[in-house]
Amino acid sequence: MAWFKRRTAEQDDVAHLEEFVRSRRGVEAYLEPRTTVTPPTMILIAHDGEWTRRRVPDERAARRFAEKQRIPVYDIALTGYPQRKRDWDERQKRSSR
Repeated sequence: MAWFKRRTAEQDDVAHLEEFVRSRRGVEAYLEPRTTVTPPTMILIAHDGEWTRRRVPDERAARRFAEKQRIPVYDIALTGYPQRKRDWDERQKRSSR
């Protein structure tokens, strides 16, 4: 996508996100705002709670990405993380013990 053409790392981020959407079902995008220590990010969460996160230039670019991928997009500050993500994290934590 044009908004990621500035750097190879950004192109790699887009490729990673596109592959995640292609290879999993029920993927939804959640926008995470910029903080004092991190840039804005987008987290993609699949039907089973598996997730991935990448930096995005801004909210508008992230929304364009989600629209192009035909996946719903939510503002994490309004919705919070879905339970399936928390369940996934807990399963991963238990399996690594």
